[in-house]
Amino acid sequence: MTRGPITTTSRRLAGSGARVLLRAGRWCARVLASIAEPPDTREPAPAGTFPVVAYLAGGPSLRYQVDQWIPVLETLDHEHKVLVVVRTPELAGALRTGTRLPVACATTLEDLLAVYAAVDTKVILYPNNGSLNFQSLIYREALHVHVNHGESDKSSMASNQAKAYDAVIVAGAVAEDRYCNALLDFSGASLIRCGRPQLDVPRSPSLDPHPSRRTVLYAPTWSGEEDSNNCTSVDVYGPQIIRQLLHDSRWRVVYKPHPRVVDGDRPAVHTAHREILDQLDAAQRTDPDAQHRFVPRADVLSLFGVTDLLITDVSSVGLDFLYLRPEVPILLTDRRSNRAALVTSSPLATGTGVLDAATVSDTAELVAHHLAHDPFAPERSTLRDRYFGIEPGESTTRFLEVIGAQVRRRDELVRARENRQRM
Repeated sequence: MTRGPITTTSRRLAGSGARVLLRAGRWCARVLASIAEPPDTREPAPAGTFPVVAYLAGGPSLRYQVDQWIPVLETLDHEHKVLVVVRTPELAGALRTGTRLPVACATTLEDLLAVYAAVDTKVILYPNNGSLNFQSLIYREALHVHVNHGESDKSSMASNQAKAYDAVIVAGAVAEDRYCNALLDFSGASLIRCGRPQLDVPRSPSLDPHPSRRTVLYAPTWSGEEDSNNCTSVDVYGPQIIRQLLHDSRWRVVYKPHPRVVDGDRPAVHTAHREILDQLDAAQRTDPDAQHRFVPRADVLSLFGVTDLLITDVSSVGLDFLYLRPEVPILLTDRRSNRAALVTSSPLATGTGVLDAATVSDTAELVAHHLAHDPFAPERSTLRDRYFGIEPGESTTRFLEVIGAQVRRRDELVRARENRQRM
């Protein structure tokens, strides 16, 4: 077979093909490098036994989900040694700077199960519903207890994942109703009321009271992972709320958004957040004595003591405020402007003013009215009992009793299994 002359076009095609093959070879090399065995970065299991593990999967952005629990876990550690187990070195490093509790990092499933076995884990606590919780649930020698990182009326607070845990700690009667009304084939037998032990921890205030102005705290939540769980007001009402507050010289405005408002990737939320910051900066430059503040790194609970009125979304912030400051008025936002649905999903709305599409233009008037008259004070007292039914300080005692009972129950179950196996 004879070959014809190699034309210019042929040479170009040949050169192009060579470049494609070269690029393909480089791509394959990168892929192979990425899937090659990584260097062995496994940490040795901590020495000793730790009957209780607090487990959190995810990166440093989820640190807030365990931070509120750290003081409670340090108290529990006096009775039952506690180990914090995470799945990324970044989160491990972040947590080690904020607690005396040992923190173990188990990046693989094999490492995770090995840590549990090495420290003789008896009870594993889960402060969220992350998908990697199901890897931890593989471990069969412990009881698995969901504690969550807050109490709120968001739809995510009644997840079917609750069925996977041996026990689910909830704040009170409203949480029990939330689970039993939302889930199919769920008896509620695993639910244990415990109030909010995270809120019993004394916190130093991060702001002083203003000498002449009332403090209005705007503390919105983030947008969630799906629309049904999106309760943020930032993108729909945030700039308008702040604008009206800043135009009244009677108030000092403090803006404390959820961390994932600041770090999130929703364009509309990000744009509105930046607009809020610009408004605060401009108002503070105009009147430095107003002491308006954006406090992204402050613990929101440390702001409650100086707050004269709270504006928040359906989230844990409003309920935490109800628990700690039931005597102070709240305005609750409703991004969907569906009052009937809001009251059904969040009983808190029966004890607050509501900011929605129909009322947000009256924010300044509503704030002034609630500060002067507090029309929902009796309802908030009743709601606090429904949501919690326990006084500050008692929750921690109850939590320690509950976890101690779970440790003992686990040991009883192991002994019963061993007895059956010997028969």
